[in-house]
Amino acid sequence: MAFALDAVDRNILSELQTDSSRSLDEIAKKVGASKTATWNRIRKLRENGVILRQTAILDPEKLELEACFFVLVRTSEHDKTWQDRFLAVIRERPEVLEAHRLAGDIDYLLKVRVANAKAYDVFYQSLIKEVKLFNVTSLLSMEEIKSTTMLPLGQNPPA
Repeated sequence: MAFALDAVDRNILSELQTDSSRSLDEIAKKVGASKTATWNRIRKLRENGVILRQTAILDPEKLELEACFFVLVRTSEHDKTWQDRFLAVIRERPEVLEAHRLAGDIDYLLKVRVANAKAYDVFYQSLIKEVKLFNVTSLLSMEEIKSTTMLPLGQNPPA
């Protein structure tokens, strides 16, 4: 069951998504609520699993992780043993930022961040050594046009 959010909750979440390192006083002022009321709402949002965690967003280029690959994976294996192994392997790999199981012709989509094409090849060779894959297509992102962790928090979500 979804947790019911009012406008103040949505404003608090929006402020936290923008910059959660700001003080509670700053957030409370921005949303027009007292510090105590804001803190109680944040606590309740955490308890109800709306806020999963707070983290820092790093600049990959300043960390020399300039290459972003999208990896399309097709498999001829669809049993639980293969899937468990594949999921364990990709969850262990820090280069894999996102992994999605898809409907359609492609089984999985991975977002992989590495230093360069050579580093991607090391990742790829390790992946195919650890788990059997039918087909892998790798796409190098030439330019990141939009990247956000902010979820859309419209005041009137669809019913």
